[in-house]
Amino acid sequence: MSTIQLNGKSHEIETPISLLELLRQNKVEQPEMVSIQVNGEFVSRENFESTLIQPNDEVDFLFFMGGGSSC
Repeated sequence: MSTIQLNGKSHEIETPISLLELLRQNKVEQPEMVSIQVNGEFVSRENFESTLIQPNDEVDFLFFMGGGSSC
């Protein structure tokens, strides 16, 4: 088991793991609506499967939110 930072919290996971598998393990229901940063760098969606997370990496899931003004 290895420790990573996921959205600012420590998580114990088996590494290496792909971003796509990390999304699945965290039950992200709409991965197409998520941007991901690894160690402060955005990862292209087409690279989610090939990008491997290593021990001590910092990963942030950034979710798009709808909304707007009711004016």
